Amino acid sequence: MSTAAAEWDVWSTRARLVVTDPAQLEPARRLVVQHLADVDAACSRFRACSELRAVEQAHGQPVVVTALLARLVAAALEAAERTDGDVDPTVGSAMDALGYDRDITHVGTDDHPVAVLVHSVGWRRVLLDGSVLTLPRGSHLDLGATAKAVAADRGAALVAAETGCGVLLSLGGDIATAGPAPGGGWQVLVQDIPTDPACQVAVAAGGAVATSSTVRRSWSHGRRTVHHIVDPRTGLPAPTRWRSVTVAAATCLEANTVSTACVVRGDAALRWLRELGLPARLVDDRLRVHTVNGWPAETGLAA
Repeated sequence: MSTAAAEWDVWSTRARLVVTDPAQLEPARRLVVQHLADVDAACSRFRACSELRAVEQAHGQPVVVTALLARLVAAALEAAERTDGDVDPTVGSAMDALGYDRDITHVGTDDHPVAVLVHSVGWRRVLLDGSVLTLPRGSHLDLGATAKAVAADRGAALVAAETGCGVLLSLGGDIATAGPAPGGGWQVLVQDIPTDPACQVAVAAGGAVATSSTVRRSWSHGRRTVHHIVDPRTGLPAPTRWRSVTVAAATCLEANTVSTACVVRGDAALRWLRELGLPARLVDDRLRVHTVNGWPAETGLAA
C-alpha cells in the first residue's frame, strides 16, 4: 500500500498528514487545515476573538456555545475527572502568571522573580449543560492539550470518512489514525528532541499515541526554566521527574490525558500506568527509559 505525506506548521508545532491513497492527499490536507482553523477559532486562549474568550468575558453568566466548543470543553472536563484533577483546564491564569500568555514562539525571557502564584479555580466549577457553558467569574481556561488531541482524533476521522483511505494525523506529539493502515502498521518514531533516546513503534489501524514533554515548551521565567505542564494544586510547573511520557491508547484524547497526568504525578505515574494497563514509555530526568504494559523493550533500558 503506497502512502503520501504533507507537513506544515500550525499552533507553534508541526502537523504531519499521511494517507494511504496519494490521490487523496490534497483533499485530505484541505479538510484538516479547515478543521484546525475551526478548533483554533473556538478555543484559542491567545486570540481575543475566539469563542472561548467571549465566554470568559461573560462574567460568570451562562452562554450558548457552538457544538465544537462544547465538545472541546466536554473533553477537557472528562480528562479532569479521569485524572482526579491532575489535568485541569482552569490553569489558564496560572499559565499567564508564568509568562505563557501568548503563542510560545513569542514568549521571551523574564528575569524578574515570580511575585504571585496563581492556583486554578477548579474544573468542577466549570458547568456544561448541553450547549450551555458557564465559567467561574474571572477564570481563564487552557484547553491546549486536550483540544489538540481531540483535533487529531477528529481530523483523522474526517479524512477517513471523506476519502475512504487510511490516515495518520500528527499534531506535535499527538498522533491519531483512522481507516486501514499500511502493511506492518503505521511506523512512528518516538523521540522528544534529537538528543533524547529514540525508538520506532508500529501503531495499528485506529490506534493513537501521545507524548507529553517538559522540554519542548519551556522558557525562562523568574530566573529559572519553566515548562507548560502545570500542577493545578500549586499553580507551578510539575516537577521534571519525567522529560517525556508517551502513551498508546484507543484515542489520542485518552493517550494525551494519561501522558499529561503522568508528568504531574511524577514517581506515582508508573504504578498508575500499570493499573490502567496502557502501554507507555517514560524518559526520566537522567535520560533513562522506562517501559510498561508491553511497550516494546529497548536495549539497556530500565523496566
